[in-house]
Amino acid sequence: MTRYMLKAKIHRATVTESDLDYEGSLTVDLDLLEAAGIVPFEQVGVYNINNGERFETYVIEGERGTGVIGLNGAAARKGMIGDLIIVATYAGVPEAALAGYKPTILLLDERNRIKEHIYR
Repeated sequence: MTRYMLKAKIHRATVTESDLDYEGSLTVDLDLLEAAGIVPFEQVGVYNINNGERFETYVIEGERGTGVIGLNGAAARKGMIGDLIIVATYAGVPEAALAGYKPTILLLDERNRIKEHIYR
């Protein structure tokens, strides 16, 4: 049996930009993507802490070192600049590999810098 487990989470990221006219997706600083083990165009769940909105989209890489977190296209309707969000990915893990399995979790500060890196 395969269980679908949290693979990576970027916790309490602050939305820094919003572009309704962009064709879609979530922009994330490339440093954060690499630290979380998330690749461009990977599907993510986005959970807005401020308003409770939850949606799926895919990530695109933002400029490295900028702390950018951008809601693009339809996602721009799901939050505002300054909102706190959680970005999560999931993976199928064979039951035999569950012992000791741990996701990568990044806890961010108010400037979208990693303040704590859990597991990995």
